[in-house]
Amino acid sequence: MSYQPNTDPTAPTDDPTGPNATDVTHVTDVDDLSRADLAAVLDLAAEYKVAQRRGWTHADLSGQTLGMLFEKPSTRTRVSFETGMTQLGGHAIFLGEDDIQLGNGEPIRDTARALSRYVDVVMARLFDHADLEELARFSDVPVINGLTDDAHPCQTLADLLTIRETVGPFDDVRATWVGDGNNVAQSFALGCALTGIDCTIATPAGYGVDDAVLDRAGEIGTAPTVTTDPEAAVAGADVVYTDVWVSMGQEAQRAERIDALGPYQVNESLLAAAPDDVSVMHCLPAHRGEEITGQVLEGDRSIVWQQAENRLHAQKGLLGWLQP
Repeated sequence: MSYQPNTDPTAPTDDPTGPNATDVTHVTDVDDLSRADLAAVLDLAAEYKVAQRRGWTHADLSGQTLGMLFEKPSTRTRVSFETGMTQLGGHAIFLGEDDIQLGNGEPIRDTARALSRYVDVVMARLFDHADLEELARFSDVPVINGLTDDAHPCQTLADLLTIRETVGPFDDVRATWVGDGNNVAQSFALGCALTGIDCTIATPAGYGVDDAVLDRAGEIGTAPTVTTDPEAAVAGADVVYTDVWVSMGQEAQRAERIDALGPYQVNESLLAAAPDDVSVMHCLPAHRGEEITGQVLEGDRSIVWQQAENRLHAQKGLLGWLQP
């Protein structure tokens, strides 16, 4: 009998695990959380933040291990998750492309099923959102989206914690996104819909948030207002939020994107159309002189560094909430 390779990736195996093998909560985007879930995560994050400031320790994740899968490099995501697990008494393992078999052709489902036997939770920072969803589908432990090309829910958790701390109750907040309707914008739109924040998104034509995300925001709350006029968008805003114009993998489009997005720079001229007490957010890394000026980023209205710190606390809140 000649050798016949298995070319059907859906063919059954002798492994009893598979899609929906267990009832596990995954966070592939913000809308995997209910409004009550989101409130619980943010409340726990705030509790952990106060405890850290007072020198209190929590060992809520003692004996637990976080597996961190990275296809994309990161500063804030790796450090905040690794530090957060340590502060909660757990342990984190970094797995880059050279450390795992995904880069050598191992199916994602195989990686998911193996990791489920070694770690208690997985955080993955991948390019393709479909890969993240497959990882979650075959994992028997919670999978957290640390960023994909379509979504960045952990950033949104930090954003919402920051807004709650600095601006006030969500129902009274008006937030405006200015610039590229990228993965951060898409998760932020969903987070605003869940919390009742009045959200406006100002982008050039062709650079907006995906229609499917706008539809989903309308299903779980109120869809954001969409406009191409940045000055009108920031009028009355409590928060103005921006991000890079050229994301990883878009380098070949750099000149085209900068030309299209130039009128959407967050600068003193744009903020003159906003209230005097407006707060400015950026998820970092920032390209001073492109999407935001150094004057604004370093100015009194910037809450960017508090926002960056809150990645740590928000993710600790999520990890603590996900614990068995």
